[in-house]
Amino acid sequence: VQLQASGGGLVQAGGSLRLSCVVSGTIFRFDDMEWYRQAPGEQREFVARITPDGRTRYASSVAGRFTISRDNAKATVWLQMNRLTSEDTAVYYCNLITPTNRPYWGQGTQVTVSS
Repeated sequence: VQLQASGGGLVQAGGSLRLSCVVSGTIFRFDDMEWYRQAPGEQREFVARITPDGRTRYASSVAGRFTISRDNAKATVWLQMNRLTSEDTAVYYCNLITPTNRPYWGQGTQVTVSS
């Protein structure tokens, strides 16, 4: 299983970014997908989750600003991030969880928000 995350970059506070994660090597439509992030010196933290049928859950810190979505035909999950703040600066990782609860991690994409 391989996960390729992209879309990170440098953005001003208040701006938006859209992260993508393309998955291969699995029957994507059966897998839960998540986004996590890790800021310098901090532990990796949960950001958002989407189930195969599209149910979503968000960390309280991003709810109302971030939107997770997926296209099972394209084996892709996205994270639309709006109204970004410096607190959102981190490396963002996509994570796949199989129906047997085995996780697979992508390589991460850097998001830097300048104030």
